[in-house]
Amino acid sequence: MENNLLTAIETNGISLAVSAVLLGILYYLAKKRVGFGTRVLVALGLGLAAGIVFNAFKLETEGVGTVGSIYINLIRMIVIPLVFVLVINSIISITNIEFLRKLSIKTIGWFLATTGIAAIIGLLVASFINPGAGFAMTKPENFEAREVPSFFQVILDQVPSNPINDAAEGRVVPILIFALFIAVAVVKVGAKKPDAVQPFRAFIQSATEIMHQVVKYVLRFTPYGVYALIAVMAARYGWETLEPLAMLIVVSYIALILHFVFVFGGLVSFVAKVNPLKFFKKAYPTAAVAFTTRSSFATLPINLEVITKRLRISPKIASFVAPLGATMNFNGCGGIWPAVVSVFVAQVYGIGLTATDYVLIVLVSVISSIGVAGVPGPASISTTVVLTAIGLPLEGIALVVAVESLIDMGRTAVNATGTTVTALLVANSEGEFDREAFNRGEEDELELNPA
Repeated sequence: MENNLLTAIETNGISLAVSAVLLGILYYLAKKRVGFGTRVLVALGLGLAAGIVFNAFKLETEGVGTVGSIYINLIRMIVIPLVFVLVINSIISITNIEFLRKLSIKTIGWFLATTGIAAIIGLLVASFINPGAGFAMTKPENFEAREVPSFFQVILDQVPSNPINDAAEGRVVPILIFALFIAVAVVKVGAKKPDAVQPFRAFIQSATEIMHQVVKYVLRFTPYGVYALIAVMAARYGWETLEPLAMLIVVSYIALILHFVFVFGGLVSFVAKVNPLKFFKKAYPTAAVAFTTRSSFATLPINLEVITKRLRISPKIASFVAPLGATMNFNGCGGIWPAVVSVFVAQVYGIGLTATDYVLIVLVSVISSIGVAGVPGPASISTTVVLTAIGLPLEGIALVVAVESLIDMGRTAVNATGTTVTALLVANSEGEFDREAFNRGEEDELELNPA
């Protein structure tokens, strides 16, 4: 009988030994109270270097990947209860229904507006550089076409029918809607019978405090998870895999960087009137975690910490905007990526795009981005919807799957940072942003070092 432990050691021994040393370095930095953001960046660098070595020597990385998977599973463990209690706690703390209405309109408005701008940037950059020109069309053997749900099915799937089952399946949008119903009901009943809802209010407030502590425990694993995730990613993709699609990667990251610098930087500078360099410096832990986990939901806990403790935005705004952003703010996945892929596929197949097609790409990108789940991968569904809307071959998606994971890292970083920017814009307009503390550089300790 084969010994699984011996087999694992034999096939993964070298990569695990190297990783153990590097993870030990990260633990040492934590014990020395090196800042959380700095440790995440060090983990990125160590993971990239280790991954390149693993790829060069063809080393097995399943064991290292398990470390990253454990971290992602822990994050998924807390997402559903965290979103549930935060949304309820945020809304029941708002006694003014008019304020809640304004908050919703402003938040969703910024989400959709920035996604539309992102789609325009993606179209412009892709049209100018022509990433599909001269491309030798290939189709991965393991590609499986995804079923494209109708628009009405997408809407129906977001409506909760069995909250317990939705929670078990990790479907965040129905849980968020269910929480909204409960929170509004608490506010409504509490206006007439305050004593009737007081026990529930106390329970939610207590649950919120407990979940915050659980989040701190889980986030302490972030540098180790980041190392493992980036090491496996770097080991998996060699230059031979990336070379034919290198221009698509370049175009995507140019568009993402332009959106990050000029759109986010412009909004922070001219709308919120905040120093953009100081803002991005404070927000970089969010971008770093999003870049490596490739999940808006996985980034949600650290984003909440960053928004409140580093950007000095009130928890009332943060606990409303951040969970909603993880659900429907997809500047990278729902804006830039569908636009870039549409132009790329059109060029590969020699199909000309009209001005009407460009307008349709932007509009459909904005609409379809709302239903994109904040986990790695489903941006392809949004892209499929856009390709279908303008009549481009769906087979074109098969051409980009080889590098989508690499591009998804940048897309998710833009998504998460966009939520942070929106939180600042909304908080600033509602007087919930402590500008003086922000400008003084006051930052609460994220408490993410080992005790």
